[in-house]
Amino acid sequence: MSEEIQQLVLWLIPVAPLASAVITALLGPKLLRYKSHLPCWSALAVSFVCSLILLLKILPSMGSAAVDPSEVGTFAGPQVLVSGYEWLNVGDLHANIELRADSITAIMLTMVTGVSLLVSIFGSGYMSHDPGYPRFFAAVSMFVFSMCMLVLSGSFALLFVFWEAVGLCSYLLIGFWYQKPAAAAAAKKAFVVNRIGDFGLIMGIFLIWTNFGSLDFVTVLSDSARIAAVEVKNPGVIQLICFCLFLGAMGKSAQFPLQVWLPDAMEGPTPVSALIHAATMVTAGVYLVARCTPLFVMAPNAQLAVSAIGAATAAIAALTALTQMDLKRVLAYSTVSQLGFMFMALGCGAASAELVTPAVTAGMFHLFTHAFFKALLFLAAGSVMHAMGDVIDMRRFSGLKHALPITHWTFLVGAAALAGVPLLAGFWSKDDILAVLSEASHSKEHGLFFGVIWAVATGTAFLTAFYTFRAYFMTFCGPEKFPAEAGHHPHEATPIMAWPLRILAVCAALIGLAVGPTHLFANYLQKTMGLTPVPPDSQHLHWDVMALSSVVAIAGIGLAWMFYVASPKIPGAIASAMKPLYLISQGKFFLDEILKALVVLPLVGIAKLATVFDRGVIDCIVDSIGAIPKALSSIPRQFHTGVVSSYAGFMWAGVVAAVVLVLTMF
Repeated sequence: MSEEIQQLVLWLIPVAPLASAVITALLGPKLLRYKSHLPCWSALAVSFVCSLILLLKILPSMGSAAVDPSEVGTFAGPQVLVSGYEWLNVGDLHANIELRADSITAIMLTMVTGVSLLVSIFGSGYMSHDPGYPRFFAAVSMFVFSMCMLVLSGSFALLFVFWEAVGLCSYLLIGFWYQKPAAAAAAKKAFVVNRIGDFGLIMGIFLIWTNFGSLDFVTVLSDSARIAAVEVKNPGVIQLICFCLFLGAMGKSAQFPLQVWLPDAMEGPTPVSALIHAATMVTAGVYLVARCTPLFVMAPNAQLAVSAIGAATAAIAALTALTQMDLKRVLAYSTVSQLGFMFMALGCGAASAELVTPAVTAGMFHLFTHAFFKALLFLAAGSVMHAMGDVIDMRRFSGLKHALPITHWTFLVGAAALAGVPLLAGFWSKDDILAVLSEASHSKEHGLFFGVIWAVATGTAFLTAFYTFRAYFMTFCGPEKFPAEAGHHPHEATPIMAWPLRILAVCAALIGLAVGPTHLFANYLQKTMGLTPVPPDSQHLHWDVMALSSVVAIAGIGLAWMFYVASPKIPGAIASAMKPLYLISQGKFFLDEILKALVVLPLVGIAKLATVFDRGVIDCIVDSIGAIPKALSSIPRQFHTGVVSSYAGFMWAGVVAAVVLVLTMF
């Protein structure tokens, strides 16, 4: 394949959804209207096909000779580079619009564009009667464009631009139904909370530029000797950079304590929830930490923090999901928890250098499989909501498996994959995380630390199976019950909504088996910059971990069946007996209230004090200074009386004064 075609393929991946966004925004309201999905579908299909070509054809054909080793130090993996133009040139800071694709990029792009295409197809049915139909697909196209550019960025500067663009698009989509106060508030909350993380990211980027003299990924990340030299010159600076970058990842990927925005994002349309939770925004933080592995390898304390925060997030979110009655919120807390699993894995490189590549592989593999079964679960929940007249409270419906057969079996596949049922997608990727945590727990220096993390991960895996099938049993099993809003005969998903569910269900069932135990995913990802390929003879299945995780998953499902099918009175009795703990879980650990008390109210108080100071002090000073010219101008005004004799007297007095002045000078 010629270089020109390679560059065309790379440019088409982001440019196609950008063109769709522009066309839909300009022509949608007046011309396309309820056909506004067509540009979006076409663009995402083009992006997906180009991503597959990049994944399967371009990068594998390049080998390690794609990059001149003399230019990029130790980096030897295949990559494609397309230069655009220089958009920033300030002093020694140069930033170009350029696209750079390697193994991790190709995997991310295929997942993002493939899942987004299925979600957009589902969305055309879900939003079919919404008056904002063109606006929805314009925003979705812009969202996918921003995420593709974030992944394709070849420098930290360009990454930050599209990091913010993804945040802006999420604000527009979460608040899509801006007439609803709850939706508007959720959009603002997501936007503001993410600014906290973005502050950390921009500070990390400033530190990178200051210490490396460049923001280019290859220049900064490819040479471990250069990173070590920077650390020797400024001890602790790599740790600080990594902590700042991780703060940015905590915001985007909703890690404790910045996870409070993600459950509220459910106020947006369900296809938006599927996009955010599965393929776009929340995966950006995991991608950032994985991309910056060469830096984190030199910052073991930062890696420990990554695992610790991931474990805390996973456990808190799982405990919160146990008592939620909103089906979409259960899935939202599940996303937060699974993101915690990914970060637990990414921090395992602190245990030993040999675990760096397996740790990144495990975290990214779970991100990859999670995208399919989480998109499936959210879309299936959207199908339930659509059939139930927009009711999503699980206490108001039950026994839907006969009324919604397609939604039922696809949701069941997604739930089983999330719970880690053997041979499904989540089983393989979650096992990789548990395996790498188990190996890290045997390290000499941090064995106890990672032993605790492994225990938290195992317990959280049990909780995941329990709360996932709690939602399944409450929704699809038991006596058939429909809310009044659903009418007498709830309708199954239309074909345009059902086919994405079927395709995602097949992916959730088989994709982990196809690329996990075969090591296809690991062998491909290990060609990424900063990762050391693992010898084939060291790759093996962890049968002990697989057996334990299978038991944990089956036990969680069995307990959920006992509580919500066999003996439905048990949960109420436990809630009464453990009411304080139940209220803590149901109240989401009161994190919103705590953050409001510790962060929001003090800032509001400072803002009010600033307002008082501005109006009472600053305004008075400015007004007083402005009054001085006014006062001085009033003095000459006294001489302008309009009487001619007065003017003559003043003139005579002036002449006399001038004469006297001249005489005194001589």
